[in-house]
Amino acid sequence: MLHFEIAGSGKEKLVMLHGFMENSTIWNEMEPRLSEKFSLIKIDLPGHGKSPIYAKVHTMELMAEKVKETLDSLSISNFHLLGHSMGGYAGLAFAEKNPEMVKSLTLFFSSFLADDDEKKEQRRKSLRVIAESYPSYARAGIPNLFSQNEKDILEGKIETAKEIALTTPVEGVLAAVKGMIERTDKSKLLQSFPGKIVVIAGKHDGAVKSESILRQLPDKTNIKSYLLDCGHNGHWEKPSICAEIINTELLHNLPKNLLF
Repeated sequence: MLHFEIAGSGKEKLVMLHGFMENSTIWNEMEPRLSEKFSLIKIDLPGHGKSPIYAKVHTMELMAEKVKETLDSLSISNFHLLGHSMGGYAGLAFAEKNPEMVKSLTLFFSSFLADDDEKKEQRRKSLRVIAESYPSYARAGIPNLFSQNEKDILEGKIETAKEIALTTPVEGVLAAVKGMIERTDKSKLLQSFPGKIVVIAGKHDGAVKSESILRQLPDKTNIKSYLLDCGHNGHWEKPSICAEIINTELLHNLPKNLLF
């Protein structure tokens, strides 16, 4: 079973999935802003944090399966699901297979589109670098995930992100990269998913093509989107704004007859 922590006293359950080279501690700054209205179930994905490594390739479907096993053990079956970056990919895989369990799906600086050929090739090339010198890979790559316009004031948070990344086992990182290469397009899910979908994106996100994602979102009343003045890590760069969006959108339930 995956490692998890539960915080907060709210009636609504919010399952939170971190991104690549992260763990459940990334939500620490947002937690106080959410914990009054939600019970937060913060999960370490396979090969990250304190969760085990299951295979040489951690597909998004395998991650989703392990998340479900964990939630089943807690008897949690009706909840909001939020995923940052890779956590969003795993969240999409979960919602695709278990739509009846998910009240809302928040793509938090993430994408429903599959990697294009260029991105897949970048990931393949990174495998060798990670295997040969993971600390160098993490230290060089992490700063690029933050807004370049605010790197001076984000220095402390960039260091925190590096520290978290360096605690992630190399085998877990490699398995995740291989799994992300294999992930599929989930555009059809956005058309069919019955609950609310919230997309929070960064204007200066170097990891996700935010404008392309927002442009390709279906025009449906249950889909809401936000473009913030930040990079890939809204939980560190704009925690107050991100928490306020989540509180507002997830606690406002659309009538079922408006969802189609």
